[in-house]
Amino acid sequence: MKKEVVIYTFDTCPYCIRAKRLLNNKGVDFKEIDITNERERLKELKKKTNCSTVPQVFVNNKFIGGCDDIVNLHRNGEFDTIFLK
Repeated sequence: MKKEVVIYTFDTCPYCIRAKRLLNNKGVDFKEIDITNERERLKELKKKTNCSTVPQVFVNNKFIGGCDDIVNLHRNGEFDTIFLK
């Protein structure tokens, strides 16, 4: 079963760029939702995730975290289990 990966981003955010690069390098198909000009959308996300920064990464509607979180998952070997298996 293919996992649905969604990432909320701002267009010039270096952390968003890094997170998308990691996802691409690992071969993860993802849907990007650019909320650069949608501050209300970020407020809605904060209510859901308790996180006020981007990127915000979800797998099958479960909040995984931001850039540092997915980089850490990659470093400790958990990335593939969450995103690919």
